[in-house]
Amino acid sequence: MRRFSLWLRGKPFVADSMLAAVFFALECLSAPNGRSPALFVLLGVLLSVPIAFRRRLPVLAAVTILGASILTTAVSDWIGDDRVTHPAQLGLIVMLYTLVAYVGRRPAAIYLVGLTADAAFAISMLHQEVLTTAAFIALIYALAWITAEFLGARRLYDEEVAARLTVAEYDRDRRAEEAVAGERTRIARELHDVVAHAVSVMVVQADGASYSLPGNTEAAQKALGNISSTGREALSELRRTVALLRTEQTPAEMPQHGSAGLAKVVAMMRDAGLGVELEMTGELDDIRPAVSLGIHRVVQESLTNVLRHAGPSPRAWVAVRRRAEDVLVEVTDNGSGSSTFTHGSGNGLVGMRERVAVLQGNLETGRLPDGSWRVRAELPLTLED
Repeated sequence: MRRFSLWLRGKPFVADSMLAAVFFALECLSAPNGRSPALFVLLGVLLSVPIAFRRRLPVLAAVTILGASILTTAVSDWIGDDRVTHPAQLGLIVMLYTLVAYVGRRPAAIYLVGLTADAAFAISMLHQEVLTTAAFIALIYALAWITAEFLGARRLYDEEVAARLTVAEYDRDRRAEEAVAGERTRIARELHDVVAHAVSVMVVQADGASYSLPGNTEAAQKALGNISSTGREALSELRRTVALLRTEQTPAEMPQHGSAGLAKVVAMMRDAGLGVELEMTGELDDIRPAVSLGIHRVVQESLTNVLRHAGPSPRAWVAVRRRAEDVLVEVTDNGSGSSTFTHGSGNGLVGMRERVAVLQGNLETGRLPDGSWRVRAELPLTLED
């Protein structure tokens, strides 16, 4: 029964048609008591059918049933059939309720004036007792109005709650999608930083080894050793990243950042043939991990770009300064390379910009008047709410 009720709630026209059918059945049961059963049934049709359209066409249905009620009173008086009432005239109460609940108070108030005129006309034409009949009709209409107000308010409340739940569900799904997209971007950035740096160093070292192999075996062996150590370091970084993806807990072995991590990156780049000078000012080892990792990746990516693009004798100067509210990172090369990057996808600068933006910092990249290329990042020590 409850399942059927829920089904009807989703199909209002079916429910209203069933109510109209009930009224018409009552009309048919009362028809034999009238002077003209056929005419009685015809009037019953006029009173019952509008009920089926009370929610589809509420105003038209209300006017139609009111007109049918006035016509019914006039016909009953004309044929002298004032002993039998039409059960379908209860539809007037239903239509008053419908207008209050679904259309508005003003149309319902106008309709109530029409109902009052119809009641006065019926009392006058059918010679009914005035006070008793008027009091009873007034009570019925008042109950219909109050019920409509209560149930209408409840229906509006339910619709508002349903709308808010829909918005909340949509917002939850959107946040989940944004979180997934953000996590994918973060993972891609991490993998790019690790792989691009290591592979760039390995490519440069492999080229150097191929040039040195015929006449300088020692230099070639050193380059091959750097390729091996760089590959192992990249593999270790990849394993750490995968470990972070597989568990919510922090693995025991974490990448080394801070001053020691910067020194390690600089040493690796020197082994690859890049002349690097490092200047660190202020305490860099007690910075929160996100900022420390950001500094590490900016320096790593900048030096990798210098190694790839700054010409045959590349040099770079790295300055990391902790200030009162932020950390300043500057990486400048010697400007001996070409004016434009001829290799690479450009994801390095994009990745740096995204990382700095996540940390609410500022990133400036570009060529200086003397021809050198500079990367300048300012990373705040604390995030703003």
